[in-house]
Amino acid sequence: MSKIDFNALRDRAYKCACEHGFHGTELSNGHLLMLVITELSEAVEADRKGKYFKGISTFEREFNRYYALVDENKCFERAFEKYVKDTVPDEMADAVILLLDLAGSIDISLDDIYDLTNEPEYKDWDDALKEMSFTERMFFLTSILTEDRDIAEVIKASIVIIFLNADLLHIDLLWHIEQKQKYNELRENKHGKRY
Repeated sequence: MSKIDFNALRDRAYKCACEHGFHGTELSNGHLLMLVITELSEAVEADRKGKYFKGISTFEREFNRYYALVDENKCFERAFEKYVKDTVPDEMADAVILLLDLAGSIDISLDDIYDLTNEPEYKDWDDALKEMSFTERMFFLTSILTEDRDIAEVIKASIVIIFLNADLLHIDLLWHIEQKQKYNELRENKHGKRY
């Protein structure tokens, strides 16, 4: 896993969620973790349907198609909705963004997330994940999300495991997180949902 400024990603996710009304009421950690599990389920469903991203160049070609005639944000939304939205990497990015938002809402620093990669447990996860199907890996991740342990550990471990999954699938998850964050910033309040 390459060096990523997870605290900056956390701050952006939390700020966007606040600006879009997601923190207007107090929600439990269990509620928010269930939303992460929902995104993982959506990733499984996307995998079942074969909905994978076709590549950055395909996205950029669509983005640039009407760039001179249409507002940049509209071009971005159109390209994102056509080629990125609801794909496996998009759903995985959603799961990470929810975890980042949760970390922001309860003020958890993610500076030490790379320390997990030096733990023996990390090597065990990496080896175990390589032997599992995508669906089994999402189930394993769900078991981490539902463990009765410190919420900071759950968030950090889950982010690491999602990135390990992305690496196994050759997904540039950071790119997808950045694009989804941009897309979310352009959306309506609560993205048209109740919570």
